[in-house]
Amino acid sequence: MYYIFKYILKRIFYSIFILIGISILIFLITHVMPGDPARMALGGRVSESKIEELRDKLHLNEPLIDQYLIWMKDLLKGDFGDSLRSRRKVSEDIKELFPASLELAIYAALFMGILGFSLGALAGWHNGTWLDNLVRLISYIGVCTPNYVWAIFFVLVFTYIFPILPSMGRISTNISYSNPITGLITLDAIITGNFALFFDSFKHIVLPAFSMSMASMAVQARVYRSSFSENLNKEYIWAARSNSIPEKLIIFKYLAKPSLAAGITLYGHGVGKILTGAFLVETIFNWPGLARYSLNAIYWKDINSIKAIIVLYGVMFIILNLIVDLLVMYIDPRIRLSKK
Repeated sequence: MYYIFKYILKRIFYSIFILIGISILIFLITHVMPGDPARMALGGRVSESKIEELRDKLHLNEPLIDQYLIWMKDLLKGDFGDSLRSRRKVSEDIKELFPASLELAIYAALFMGILGFSLGALAGWHNGTWLDNLVRLISYIGVCTPNYVWAIFFVLVFTYIFPILPSMGRISTNISYSNPITGLITLDAIITGNFALFFDSFKHIVLPAFSMSMASMAVQARVYRSSFSENLNKEYIWAARSNSIPEKLIIFKYLAKPSLAAGITLYGHGVGKILTGAFLVETIFNWPGLARYSLNAIYWKDINSIKAIIVLYGVMFIILNLIVDLLVMYIDPRIRLSKK
C-alpha cells in the first residue's frame, strides 16, 4: 500500500509541472489568435473608449508576463474570469454545462468498453472464422471513420429513415426536468424514481454516445481480439481444457483478466479521445454541453472561457491517466512489482 501512495504522490508532483506547461501554452495561443477579444465582444459599433475600457478590465494593455501572472493568481483562487460571450462568470457556465458533457462521456465510455471488449473477445475466441472476419471489418471501418460522420449517419438512419431515436437535445419538450440533483438527467431520474424521464433521456443520449465511441470501440475490439487469440494458445489454457474445465469458466476466470490488461491503457486513451472528440458531435445533436460551448468560445475569441476549459480538460486527462495506471497495476501483478 505504501508504494501505491508514493506512486500517486509522485504522479501528482509531476502533474503540477504539466499543468503549468499547459497554462503557459494555452495562454500564449489565446493571445496570438487573430482578432481583438474586446472588439469582438462589444461589436464594431461601440466607441473606442468603451473598447479600451474593456481592454483595461481584461488587463490586455499590460505586458504579457503580467497578464499571465494575474490570470494564474485568479485561477488559483478558483476565479476563471467573466465570459465575453455569455456575460457571466465562466465558472457558472462550466457548472451549468459540464454535467451534460460528463453524462454523454460516461455513456460513450460504457458503450466503448462493453462493446469493444465483447466484440474483441468474440472475434478472438472464434479466431479465423467468418465471425472473426466480420468483427475485423467493422473495426477497420470504425477506425477510419470520423465521429462526426457516424453522427450524421446515425441521424439519417435512426431519425429520418427509421424514426426510432431522437437527435436533438437531452430530453423531449413534453418531459419536465426541474430541481436537478447532480445534473446528470438519467442519474437524477433513477434517484427520484422518474422512469419516464430516464427512458426519454436515455433515448436522447444513445446516438451521440455511440457516435463518440465508435472509433475507440473499434480500436478496443482489435486489441482485445489480438490479446484473446494470443492467450488462447498459452499453456495454462491448454491445462485448463485438459482438466475438463467448462469453456465458460475458462473464458471468464482464466482468459478474460489477462486479456483485459492489454486494453486498459488504450481504454484510458479512448476515454480521452471521447472527451476531445465531442465538439462536432455536440453541435450536430444540439447537445447543451461544454464542447459546443468551447467551439463558440473559440469562434468569438472568448479568451477567459477558452483558457478555463483547456485547463479543466488538462486536469481531467491527468486524473484519467492516473486512474488507468492504477487499474493496470491492480490487474497485472508484474506492473505492481515493477513500481515498488
